[in-house]
Amino acid sequence: MKELLGTGVALVTPFNEDKSVDFVGLERLVNFQIENGVNYLVVLGTTGEPATLTAAEKDQVKATIIRVNNGRLPLVIGIGGNNTMAVIDEIKNSDLSAFAAILSVSPYYNKPTQEGIYQHFKAIAGVSPKPIILYNVPGRTGKNIEPNTVLRLANEFKNIVAVKEAAGDLVQAMRLIEGKPSNFMVISGDDMIALPMVLAGGSGVISVIGQGLPKDFSRMIQHGLKGDVKNANFLHYKIMDSIDYIFEECNPSGIKVLLAKVGICSSEVRLPLVKASEILKGKINNFIDNY
Repeated sequence: MKELLGTGVALVTPFNEDKSVDFVGLERLVNFQIENGVNYLVVLGTTGEPATLTAAEKDQVKATIIRVNNGRLPLVIGIGGNNTMAVIDEIKNSDLSAFAAILSVSPYYNKPTQEGIYQHFKAIAGVSPKPIILYNVPGRTGKNIEPNTVLRLANEFKNIVAVKEAAGDLVQAMRLIEGKPSNFMVISGDDMIALPMVLAGGSGVISVIGQGLPKDFSRMIQHGLKGDVKNANFLHYKIMDSIDYIFEECNPSGIKVLLAKVGICSSEVRLPLVKASEILKGKINNFIDNY
């Protein structure tokens, strides 16, 4: 899937001070990505706080992004969960015509075995009309998708086309890159090691910091894909501190401070998340002032 090569960004859902969805801010956010060289947009991933959006709000967020994007960039939709039948129902009952692929997180909280994870994705692959990107994020799910499980799924199901690998483990990423079928993509889900993963043979990134610094971050990934290590490294080290900051007090509280600083949207989040501390806000604002 050539359209998923490079930099995808997991969009936040901007909120007003009263915690309602800020659709004007969302429009600004989408245009900011498109105008600054991002390759595709991820809608209602973890960073978009879908766990605390109502069904109606999710529909409005999707509709707004589809309208503003207007076919300019490929869109990926987050549909995942820890109830396999509910995920299948959502896929069957969603209008997916505007989306290039589905990003589906491995089941969280119930901690299935590797066989359980395999069967979960097998069931989803059986009904999905769109290509599927597996999402491995053990820090959130409590369970790693082992490389053997990813490769088993990649080899057995033609519509499982990629993995967003966010274990933060470069060796695990290399095992996936080494063992994968030729047309399967290993996409970084970890901003700090996105460049090393690309230089090791990965296909790009689904990024959080990328939406705050889209021009430089997407240029860094493009340099990496072309093997231009010197220019890629320069941008990586320029951006690096901001990656630590935005994840210091949970995502998306940090990236929303940065987006507020650059004039895109407010830093509001919904409970159980809380706004970044004043100390962290100071660090992020100072970073942007000196950027």
